[in-house]
Amino acid sequence: MKQQRHLAIRELLMETSIGNQDELRTKLAAVGFHVTQATLSRDIHELHLSKGPAGYALPAAEQDTESGLPGIQEVLRGFGLEVRKALNLLVLVTTTGGAQPVAAGIDYEDWPEVVGTIAGDDTVLIICPDEQKAQTLKKRVETYIG
Repeated sequence: MKQQRHLAIRELLMETSIGNQDELRTKLAAVGFHVTQATLSRDIHELHLSKGPAGYALPAAEQDTESGLPGIQEVLRGFGLEVRKALNLLVLVTTTGGAQPVAAGIDYEDWPEVVGTIAGDDTVLIICPDEQKAQTLKKRVETYIG
């Protein structure tokens, strides 16, 4: 029963965003799994679910079977707030605690416009080789942020 319930939770999270435990409990009940809050908390812990701005998410390894990581568009959409340009530098403002995953995602992309990144808690400094590449990257990041 537990394995079937865990599978149902995974499928629900792949199909739709779920913002809180009560919403998850309701969706599970709709597919035939009636659980208490305590059981659901244990399931969330055992499945290593994380909760971000978009709600609950599966571990990175289950989100994208190709690379094991969420795509940069998803990361920037979830955590990115604003990007500012200063000469060849970009300052990317994120939600609190969002700078590390954003910087890691940018580093992983290996974009030619990026020399390197430095992440704080809610800010990522992106170093570009010149002003033109900084402007190109700024436009790209703005389309991902929305």
